[in-house]
Amino acid sequence: MVPMSDLLLFSVAALIVVLTPGPNMIYLISRSICQGRKAGVISLFGVLAGFLVHMLAAAIGLTALFLAIPLAYEVLKWAGALYLLYLAWQAVKPGARSPFEARQLEEDRPMKLFLMGFLTNLLNPKIAVFYLSIFPQFVSPEHGAVFLQSLVLGFTQIGVSFTVNLAIALSAAGMASWFQRNPAWLAVQRYVMASVLAGMAAKLATEQRQGV
Repeated sequence: MVPMSDLLLFSVAALIVVLTPGPNMIYLISRSICQGRKAGVISLFGVLAGFLVHMLAAAIGLTALFLAIPLAYEVLKWAGALYLLYLAWQAVKPGARSPFEARQLEEDRPMKLFLMGFLTNLLNPKIAVFYLSIFPQFVSPEHGAVFLQSLVLGFTQIGVSFTVNLAIALSAAGMASWFQRNPAWLAVQRYVMASVLAGMAAKLATEQRQGV
């Protein structure tokens, strides 16, 4: 089974990723502000379904494949690091916007809210990169069945993401209002996120492959 120290470190990585502005966060905040908390929560359950697809894909075979082929692992590791740097640049580039600057969305019915949340997460490159480059580093054949380890890590990531995103959906209107009254903090939030992402990229690039 996954050692507790690795599970805690993985939880921190999952927390940092979910706090990083991306398609899921932007959609949930905008939906909650435009259509209310209920719409935000329904959309979140769609996002949760997308997480299950990503997790099962990794658990069924991707993780074992990338651990077994060092070259594939190295390629994905560097691809993950470069993508995190890209996200950091997106946060601070000229004209960048904070996710708390809500986008205007038309009201949708519950089923469409669920489907849009599902598709937003299913096609979210940030989550795909997380499962393909960061996720395998915490799986090792020495710790038992790769499939079971993948499920433990996957449900841990889903739990962290669901908790944070639920808090965001329920408090989006209040947070957006606060940032609107304190616009300087929008820039601070973006630069803090960029710094965290760059730090994650550096750690990922220097991380050694486990289980060898």
